[in-house]
Amino acid sequence: MAEGRADTLWGMADVPSLVIDRVSKTFRVPEERTHTLKERALHPLRRSRHEAFEALKDVTFAVERGEFFGIVGRNGSGKSTLLKCMAGIYGVDAGRIWCNGRMSTFIELGVGFNPDLAALDNVVMNGIMLGLSPREARARYEQIIEFAELEEFQDLKLKNYSSGMYVRLAFSVAIQVDADILLIDEVLAVGDASFQQKCFDVFNQLREEGMTIVFVTHDMGSVNRFCRRAILLERGEPVVLGEPDKVAEAYLELNFGREVHQEADGTLSRLGDGAARITEAWLEDSAGQRWAVYSQGYPLVFKARVAFETRVDDPVLQVTFEDESRRIAVVATTARECSRSGRFEAGDEAVFALHFDNYLSPGRYFPVASLARSSRAMDPIDRYPRGLHFMVGGAEAGGGYVDPPYTATVERVKGGLRDHVEAL
Repeated sequence: MAEGRADTLWGMADVPSLVIDRVSKTFRVPEERTHTLKERALHPLRRSRHEAFEALKDVTFAVERGEFFGIVGRNGSGKSTLLKCMAGIYGVDAGRIWCNGRMSTFIELGVGFNPDLAALDNVVMNGIMLGLSPREARARYEQIIEFAELEEFQDLKLKNYSSGMYVRLAFSVAIQVDADILLIDEVLAVGDASFQQKCFDVFNQLREEGMTIVFVTHDMGSVNRFCRRAILLERGEPVVLGEPDKVAEAYLELNFGREVHQEADGTLSRLGDGAARITEAWLEDSAGQRWAVYSQGYPLVFKARVAFETRVDDPVLQVTFEDESRRIAVVATTARECSRSGRFEAGDEAVFALHFDNYLSPGRYFPVASLARSSRAMDPIDRYPRGLHFMVGGAEAGGGYVDPPYTATVERVKGGLRDHVEAL
């Protein structure tokens, strides 16, 4: 990483935390690999050919001080490579990166950990690598192990830890470092739902404290929830840079195999005929409170705010709830009870709501809302693919999509074979 003081380029009052200036990175991938010493001895003069893989191509943006900035993209788009260039793990082939402040990184699972040592030794070593003194690392050990919820496992060697326990410990160390900039890759997906929510609470706290956070993720719900701005990469090149909802929408368009187009004013084109737009979608409980996690068995409401551009008669909202594997768990529509929803003129707004008892199995779900005319349900007016997601928590998972309430009985049948034998 080419480091430098950013105030040589900007005035002292508005110095960004990170500046990525026309950064490019290329890897040389061998076409033929030599796997054994015997192959090298038999063919000492054989020249290995390499193929160039451009992981990053002329990427430029700045992350302002105190900004929560997202980097998104499909697998192989270069987002993790970019994060490693920021951290100094990779050097850049062209361009420069300026870092203005102390940096803490949470990029690779277990990097800096020794699997043959227990938690205390690993916390101290990892903390020193991230900039703490040995005394500071030891002093913060209790806080780290308590946040990671690993008190009963702290004497175990790390090689006996699960991947989720690794994540807890590594993340707990990273947030204890007195850093100005925090780089986070999407290794938090390994943690369980409760720990993810705990991490999100920390994100909110760090954002309020003014820490600069760069967050690489596939989770568009987290992008919309936390990020002030984001960038979408595709094959190493920036596609969209700006507000998180626009970037999230472009990301989902790419994943559905459609090209991303921008209009003259910089907005993204939308699906449907444009007679109305879903401007906001959210979930809430029966008291109108929005949460990240909803418990089984309680009422749940999905709502969508719609702004009408032209006259629409009897619009219908359909919501598909998909799991993390993009399998459809539930499909709900307002057509069942509100098929005659009314006539809406240009300038009107309406909130469509779907109420149901939450009997979904524990896990993460992604609602995708679409608006259509009741007479032409297959011809959508608009679709809202903005990465909204929520978690369902419950004591037990039955293994299906839903866990409806039920009762069970076991009743002995009189007159069976055993009763007959005993009678003899």
